[in-house]
Amino acid sequence: MTFFDLQINGYAGIDFNSLSLKPEELHCACESLKEDGVDKVLLTIITDSVNRMCSKLKNITRILESDTFCQSLIAGFHIEGPFLNEEKGYIGAHPRKHAIVANNEDMMRIIESSGGLTKLVTLAPERDPNNNVTKLLQKMGVKIAAGHCNPSMDQLKSSIDSGLDIFTHIGNGCPILLNRHDNIIQRVLSLSDKIWITFIADGIHIPFSTLKNYLKIIPISRAIAVTDAIAGAKYGSGEFTLGQKKIKVDIDGSTIDSKNNNFAGSTLTFPLIKSNLKEHLNLKDNTIDLITNHNPRKAVPID
Repeated sequence: MTFFDLQINGYAGIDFNSLSLKPEELHCACESLKEDGVDKVLLTIITDSVNRMCSKLKNITRILESDTFCQSLIAGFHIEGPFLNEEKGYIGAHPRKHAIVANNEDMMRIIESSGGLTKLVTLAPERDPNNNVTKLLQKMGVKIAAGHCNPSMDQLKSSIDSGLDIFTHIGNGCPILLNRHDNIIQRVLSLSDKIWITFIADGIHIPFSTLKNYLKIIPISRAIAVTDAIAGAKYGSGEFTLGQKKIKVDIDGSTIDSKNNNFAGSTLTFPLIKSNLKEHLNLKDNTIDLITNHNPRKAVPID
């Protein structure tokens, strides 16, 4: 059983969102991922100024050019932002000041900086006027996900019609308090037969009892587990970085943005995902393999 992680921000002490990421650091992180049964990943670059996002992408693509081992593991990039809902709760750990309205010019700058390795973009449909960026990405063969967002049902359906077919980490990237009936979680669940839905299976971002309820609605053929891991994954408690943010990792593995006191990624590993899904959700090995390996490859084809 292997794992294709569509969302990973860092690992084994290494922050992929660092402006000064070094070749040896990326290599060590990839070795650690391989040891843990990870076969492929999409390195995730989160919201920052567009200039800094481009600098990070250019640095990583330069490293990949001379490291065939990292090339074999890193299937491309997941760009999470900067076109997100800037409202408190929806923005999550992303720096609010850098959340901007989606536009083709900045999207193309980011894609070009990635050397053509952008495979997935998470954006807020309500921040993409006329679905222009969604349509652009769809034409380019880049997969589009909704996340850190609060689109109306009509906006969500319109975005799906324009090419969006993934939702990023359901149950997260939204306020703690929501309308009990009309909220982004319920809207997405009602459309779960039309889109892929990812989730963070750590029991912290979503209680296992809640995740169990979600998976009674989401078709298993549409469910995808991700880590959303940061540098603290595998390292236990301590303080780590996620871009310019300082993240405190507690002894229970929870990751807290020291400034805003909200979750910021996870410390999940593939071995933990397997044990969590087996022990807390009673999923069989073939089902776990489906949502960690086969479904991600169907949602984001890389071969």
